[in-house]
Amino acid sequence: MTADGYNTTSNFIQNIINEDFETNKYGRQVHTRFPPEPNGYLHIGHAKSICLNFGIAAKNDGLCNLRFDDTNPTKEEVEYVESIKADVKWLGFDWGDRMYYASDYFDQLHEYAVQLIKTGKAYVCDLSAEEIRKYRGTLIEPGRESPYRNRPVEENLDLFRRMRDGEFEEGSRVLRAKIDMSSPNLNLRDPVIYRIMKASHHRTGDRWRIYPMYDYAHPISDSIEGITHSICTLEFEDHRPLYDWILEALGIFHPQQIEFARLNLTYTVMSKRKLRQLVEEGYVSGWDDPRMPTISGLRRRGYTPESIRSFCEEIGVAKANSMVDIAMLEHSIREDLNSRAPRVMAVLRPLKLVIDNYPEEQVEELTAENNPENPAMGSRMVPFTREVYIEREDFNENPPKKFFRLAPGSEVRLKHAYIIKCERVVKDENTGEITELHCTYDPETRSGSGSMRKVKGTLHWVSAQHAVPVEVRLYSSLFTRENPDEEDDFKACINPDSCEVLTSCLVEPSLARAMAGSRYQFLRHGYFCVDPIDTTANAPVFNRIVSLKDTWAKIMKAEQTKK
Repeated sequence: MTADGYNTTSNFIQNIINEDFETNKYGRQVHTRFPPEPNGYLHIGHAKSICLNFGIAAKNDGLCNLRFDDTNPTKEEVEYVESIKADVKWLGFDWGDRMYYASDYFDQLHEYAVQLIKTGKAYVCDLSAEEIRKYRGTLIEPGRESPYRNRPVEENLDLFRRMRDGEFEEGSRVLRAKIDMSSPNLNLRDPVIYRIMKASHHRTGDRWRIYPMYDYAHPISDSIEGITHSICTLEFEDHRPLYDWILEALGIFHPQQIEFARLNLTYTVMSKRKLRQLVEEGYVSGWDDPRMPTISGLRRRGYTPESIRSFCEEIGVAKANSMVDIAMLEHSIREDLNSRAPRVMAVLRPLKLVIDNYPEEQVEELTAENNPENPAMGSRMVPFTREVYIEREDFNENPPKKFFRLAPGSEVRLKHAYIIKCERVVKDENTGEITELHCTYDPETRSGSGSMRKVKGTLHWVSAQHAVPVEVRLYSSLFTRENPDEEDDFKACINPDSCEVLTSCLVEPSLARAMAGSRYQFLRHGYFCVDPIDTTANAPVFNRIVSLKDTWAKIMKAEQTKK
């Protein structure tokens, strides 16, 4: 990976480009494009494509365009266009002055369609969508020719003009390429290349009443822009013969389409249709819900662009589809934040602790390192008082063996502070719930004092007098099954506990003015980010990005041990 975060490792796409350089194909130029459809927000799978297309171009001193495939006005919105631009920029990539839309080429696409009609390679068909499906045949049965396939050129030109002028109803006619109804590839059995859609377009308004299909607009748009290597996901492999046929039939510049395996992530769905369902049916709060695999959701949760680029490099580029463990993605953010996220103390489920022999009015300022992995980040001062809060789970009245936290009569160290001993437990008379612990401290054991006294347990804490109340949201996988797509109804395995909201949390005072989007490691809890949407000046909200438990690191260590 270069300093700019681009993948420089070899892969089969780079090998193809190297061969093209040797043969001087495309004049030793590399020009790629990222062509999203603006009908939803981008997800982590798109991030892989973004990193690949922009990375391949950067590695080979080439160019990469951003092009919006806006050929279906019924599903596209300006909101999606703006979100896509923001996501690509956030990931660290720049398209310069090369932002295009398929709609930029509607006139040329129409002229090329007329050219195909004139050369006898396209015709207007009156079959309904259902009839076209029936005539197309199956994988084992050849298709049947449409009764309208051999219309005279002049009749086709007239009908196509009238389609364009809005004379016919939607679904009554389409323009089809005339290829081969007996082809073993169903995509070549006279595919539809234009359909009637009486819908207003977000850029062209009501000018057009016909719109091109993606399989027709895509290769021509690539050709117009001078794309050399048109990198697509594997589901377009069967469409490549049509891509090639259109360019050859028109006799225009011919880019090379190359397919790679899309990203499939465990406990996640990647279908834009399914993600839209989650949003529209209220299973999540929006496209940027921190549980969503969208780039905006990952950004809001606290993932960094560096971690996502690193993840995309780590998974590599393959020709065969596979499932990637979400633990790899989590590992990437831990690795990225380990040396740059400040360590702070936060108590998520508070239990009050009173140090009886500590002076009541005294406030000590204790020195705490910001990140032991990065001494250059320096230190901060943390106030210490007679009353503090610890985690409720850090105390056990009847501790099991090897419980090295606090129990009646036992000692622990308070992080950055003193060794304390639990002397007394206070309970609610009605419920029996523990409400308060009373302890004593050893004033000779202050951290950094040189005391030789050692204890096995160290607890984080916050001063009761100085603690800042915050809301904390603990996120986990949105689905309970490893592959939700295999279920009859993917929504049936939505995890009802994917978001736990804690409203009584306390953090140290250094976080009182934490900036939206800033990231921290809460000691022993994981990495957290200040929510950029719901946080207000007086009510900070923290999203857990990921816990500290690194499953992927353990897997990799086990694999290395085997070797």
